[in-house]
Amino acid sequence: MSLFKTICRRGFGALVVAGLAAAALDAAPAHAATPDEIKARGKLMVGVLTDYPPFGGTDANQQPAGYDADVAALMAKKLGVKLELVPVTGPNRIPYLLTNKVDLLIATFGITPERQKQVLFSNPYSAMTIYVLAPKSLAIKTPEDLKSVTISVARASTQDIAISAVAPQGTPLKRFDDDATTLQALISGQVQAIGASNIVLAQLTKDYPQLGIEPKIILKEQANGMAFRKADTALADYANGFIAELVSNGELSKINQKWFGVPLTKLPPMPQFSSDKW
Repeated sequence: MSLFKTICRRGFGALVVAGLAAAALDAAPAHAATPDEIKARGKLMVGVLTDYPPFGGTDANQQPAGYDADVAALMAKKLGVKLELVPVTGPNRIPYLLTNKVDLLIATFGITPERQKQVLFSNPYSAMTIYVLAPKSLAIKTPEDLKSVTISVARASTQDIAISAVAPQGTPLKRFDDDATTLQALISGQVQAIGASNIVLAQLTKDYPQLGIEPKIILKEQANGMAFRKADTALADYANGFIAELVSNGELSKINQKWFGVPLTKLPPMPQFSSDKW
C-alpha cells in the first residue's frame, strides 16, 4: 500500500473513532495504571500504529517499528521493564486504551478538544509539521522569498491553505488533485518546491536523496501526545517528565533524525482549547 493511500485510509477510519470508543466504554471498566504497578508487573504495554510510517510502521520481520516504537522502547528502559508493543489502528486506538488492552498509546495521536473528552494527553512528544520543502541549493528563508518559486500543492489541502495564507501575491502555485501527482511534480522537476508534511520529507529523503530536499519554512504544526485513561494521572505525569528528559538529553532529536532525516525542531506547546469548543 502506498504512503498516500495509507493516509487516505486513516482519514476514513477516523470517522468511526467516536462510535467505537463509546462502545468500548460499555465493554470494560477502566483500570488505572501507575508507574509502580507497571514496574511490579515487569511489562509496559504500549499501543502503536503499524500503518503510518515512519511514525508507526513495521520492520523486515513485520514487527512494529518507527518513531513511536523507539520512544516506547526508551520509556520501558527508563521504567526498567520489558516492552510489549500492541498494534492499533486509527479507529481502535481509544477502545484499546479504555478496555485495558494497553497501558498507554504512543500512536501519532493529535491533541484535539474532542479527544480530550475521552483521554488524558501528555505534553507533545512529536509533531506533524507542514513545510515548504525545496532543494538545499534553493535560497528560501522567508515567505517573501516564495514570490519567484514555483510550488506544487494538493488542491484544498492543509498545505494549500497554509501556503496561500503567507505567500506573496503572484507566487506561482501549481495545484494538483492529489498528493501523489503533487509529489511527482517536484520529483520530475516541474516545480521547484512543494508544500508537504514531515512524512513526505522522510519519504523524499529516503527514496530521492539526490534531490537534497530540506525544510525551508514551517507552515503549521499538529501536536501529538501520548494518551492515557482519565484516571491515569500519575502515569501521565511520569510521561511528561520522561518527554522533557528526552528533549533535554537529545535522545528525541536522535530518533527524529533516524526516521525523518532531520534533527528535531522545537516541539509545539501543549494546545490550549477554549471551553466553548467542548
